[in-house]
Amino acid sequence: MARSTVLTASVLLACGALMSAFVPAPVASRPAVQAPGAAFGAAALVTPTAAFAEGEGVWIPALSAVGAGFAIGLAAIGSGVGQGIASGRCIDGISRQPEVADDLRGVLLLSLAFMESLTIYGLVIALVLLFANPLIK
Repeated sequence: MARSTVLTASVLLACGALMSAFVPAPVASRPAVQAPGAAFGAAALVTPTAAFAEGEGVWIPALSAVGAGFAIGLAAIGSGVGQGIASGRCIDGISRQPEVADDLRGVLLLSLAFMESLTIYGLVIALVLLFANPLIK
C-alpha cells in the first residue's frame, strides 16, 4: 500500500513538473484563495486555447514529440517480440525436422519482412509527427 502511494505521488509530481515546463505561466494576477476544483476546471478550459496561442503555446509540438516516441517505441517493441517468437519457432521446427529447413526459412524470411514493414510504418508516423505535422499551422 505504501509503495503504490509513493509511486503515485512521484508520478503526479513528475507530471506537475512537466506541465510547468511546457505550459507558460499566466502573467495576470490571481486571486489570493482558490478552491482546488476551480483550478483544475480553469486548467481544463485553458488547455485547448494554450495549444493555439501565438508564440507561447507549445502543446501541439510537445505532444507530437511524445506521440512520435510512442509510435516508434511501440512499433519497435511489437516487431522485436514478434520476430523473436517467429525465429524461435522456426529454429524449433528446423531442429525437429531438418528436411523442411528450406521451406521454413522461406516462410520465416517473408514473415520477418512483413513484421519489419510494420515497424517502418511506425517510423513514418513518427517522422510525420515530428517534421510534417498537420496539426501545426
